[in-house]
Parts: sequence; C-alpha cells; structure tokens
Amino acid sequence: DIDHLNLRVQKELVEWLNWLKADIGFDGWRFDFAKGYSADVAKIYIDRSEPSFAVAEIWTSLAYGGDGKPNLNQDQHRQELVNWVDKVGGKGPATTFDFTTKGILNVAVEGELWRLRGTDGKAPGMIGWWPAKAVTFVDNHDTGSTQHMWPFPSDRVMQGYAYILTHPGTPCIFYDHFFDWGPKEEIDRLVSVRTRHGIHSESKLQIIEADADLYLAEIDGKVIVKLGPRYDVGNLIPGGFKVAAHGNDYAVW
Repeated sequence: DIDHLNLRVQKELVEWLNWLKADIGFDGWRFDFAKGYSADVAKIYIDRSEPSFAVAEIWTSLAYGGDGKPNLNQDQHRQELVNWVDKVGGKGPATTFDFTTKGILNVAVEGELWRLRGTDGKAPGMIGWWPAKAVTFVDNHDTGSTQHMWPFPSDRVMQGYAYILTHPGTPCIFYDHFFDWGPKEEIDRLVSVRTRHGIHSESKLQIIEADADLYLAEIDGKVIVKLGPRYDVGNLIPGGFKVAAHGNDYAVW
C-alpha cells in the first residue's frame, strides 16, 4: 500500500511524474482505481506535474431495479464522476471514464434503446451533464478482454462505437476491438466522420427518437446516427444528408 498523505511519497511521485513527462515524453496520466485515494491527492499530482490530459477510473455499480437491469435514472452514479472532476479542478485537464454511459449502452443495445434518452431529454450518461470531462468507451482491459468483468454484447460492439464516435465526450477505442476483432475499417470510417465534421467533446446533441428498436440523434447539425434494427427512418432524416457509414444495426449520415 502507498500512503498518499505522506509528504515524502507525494514529493517522490511528483518527481517521477515530471521525469516521465520531461525525459520520456508522456503528456497524460491515467489514475487507476481512483476510488482508492481522495480527489484531493489526485489534484496534488495533477497540479504539480501539469499534464495536458488526465483521466480517472472511478468504477462503481449502477443503480439496479428488481428486474436486474439498470434503473433509467442514474443521476447518483454520474454525479460521483462529476464530483471527482469538480474536486480535482474543472478548469484543468482532469476527466473521468464515463462508466455511466458504458453501463447504460451495455443494456440499451439489447433492444432497449429508449434508455439512451434520459428523463431530462439528454444523454443519460456523464456526457449528458459534462461532456467535456467525460471519456467514453465501449470496453477496456477490465470489462472486456480476458478479464471479461462487464463486457459489451460482442455482436453489437459496432453499435457502441457508432454511438461514442458520433457523440460528445472524448471517445477511446479498445485495442482488442481495433486490432484483434476485425472491425478496424468500420471503426476507422466512424473516426473519419467524426474528424471530418469536427465533432468534439462539447458538440451539441439533439435526440430525435429513442424507442426500443430505434435511437436517432443529430450532432452539431452535421451528423445523424441511427442505432437499432428499424430501417424505415427516411422520413426522419432531413434533406441533404447522405449515408457515410453503416453496418449491423447502425448507420451514420
């Protein structure tokens, strides 16, 4: 165990971080198991090493109902993520992995896409509240891969990427999916759409439909994304939009 309240520990860790930055070339930090120490401690390391980017892993359980599925309202869960960023410093480089969005997406793509519109009409994860500080993901080394602790439905992974790569927040791509699973070209196409149209962490999201078999949203008035098996959506797509990417139960205009 490391005593992060020990001043010598703090001093030596800060020196190490600054060595990694100045001599090795790292410019961002990932705070593993950030629940294990206070946000005040993380703030010390960030303030004294000044990375360009920092992301915390704050993985807590969603609120579940009697049916074993997540409740529609996950405000308490995403509030914990927001609180961490607030304490570390909202104007600095600190962000958190959006575990709220991950958990909701896991279930939503299994025929419950209505979950992707929160009670306030916005995205139900952290990206609905503070997208600039939310790092979205479909799976990581803990949830997927060999550990398989909270995996995304394997046959619907591309729906997950169609969502996070068109939406606000800072999306990250899982190594296994990109290099080992095969959908590299599909993911590349979605990344290209995001880049070409300048979609960014604070892009404006307008949810058009969120039903069991259809999720349809417009981002920055430039990109429209559809998830779900419903194909007859032509009447909902404004004129001038053309299909830029598509795959199993998703399309992007």
